[in-house]
Amino acid sequence: MSNSRITDLKWDEFQRVEMRVGTVLSVEIFKEVRNPAYKITVDFGEYGILKSSAQITKLYNPDEIIGKQVIAVINFPPKQIANFMSECLIIGAVAENKEVVLLHPEREVKNGTRIG
Repeated sequence: MSNSRITDLKWDEFQRVEMRVGTVLSVEIFKEVRNPAYKITVDFGEYGILKSSAQITKLYNPDEIIGKQVIAVINFPPKQIANFMSECLIIGAVAENKEVVLLHPEREVKNGTRIG
């Protein structure tokens, strides 16, 4: 049964989305953007170290997410955000008041592990 607000996704389309687990290496305040955000560097193991911009400042301080594992889409094309090139999209649940709650594995797994 399909929800009228959601478009059906074919299985082969879903398989093309590379969602992987990575460990946050560094976080810094992204001063050049209009909406509060962080510049985040994430280690995805064999898939490399990638950078992302994330608007997660309402719920997270930089020190508390360094060393944490996150889930990100790593096969989007790089996106220029102000003076920064974002190379992956860190995934989170958008709660009330646009607060982003990071998704993460319930236990530690190898960096680069595929989400499926």
